[in-house]
Amino acid sequence: MVVEEKSRMEASEQRVEVNVLLLGAHNVALAVRFLTRRFIGEYGDVESVYSRVDRVKGQEVVFNIWDSQYTQLPEKSQSGVKQLQWADGVILVYDICDRSSFQLVRQQLQQIRRRRKWPSAPVVIVGNKRDLRRHRSVSGEEGRLLALAQCCGFFEVSAAETYHGALLVFHRLVDMVAESRALRKSSAGVRGIVRSVSAVFARKRAA
Repeated sequence: MVVEEKSRMEASEQRVEVNVLLLGAHNVALAVRFLTRRFIGEYGDVESVYSRVDRVKGQEVVFNIWDSQYTQLPEKSQSGVKQLQWADGVILVYDICDRSSFQLVRQQLQQIRRRRKWPSAPVVIVGNKRDLRRHRSVSGEEGRLLALAQCCGFFEVSAAETYHGALLVFHRLVDMVAESRALRKSSAGVRGIVRSVSAVFARKRAA
């Protein structure tokens, strides 16, 4: 009985939660593919937060996914502020056959960087509809260069064709969130040491 209780406690301690904000063109297709492994061609326009538990590198992760109805964050809306404050990481989706959706991602990145400085809000950029690449208007190189310039992750996937691509996107974001949390923890530790050392020298000067 004690062993079972200990196992439950250990499992609870190992489980982490990651809040993911999805924005952009066909973001719902990517979310549904990840959550259900299925592709659904038509979606409603109801904004929701979904949850799924998955294992990432042996660790249980609770994905809370805010599937936003906005293609971009409203500039002066409290809703947009709330979304970014809530999110541990953001996934921006564009359609590789629609250049305007790629330009929208650029605007979204500017908005995110104004409100949340890197690395506090890791971002993964996703070019969707890779199955229609013969009709593409945005090259893979353009997507990769934008991601590189903005310190973002990058993938080209087909939510219609495979589940694996969606899985890679969400798992990569988990890695980036973990790195961001570790950096913040390390920075907080260094600041604490600096404050302690400064206090010691201040006392010595006063003595």
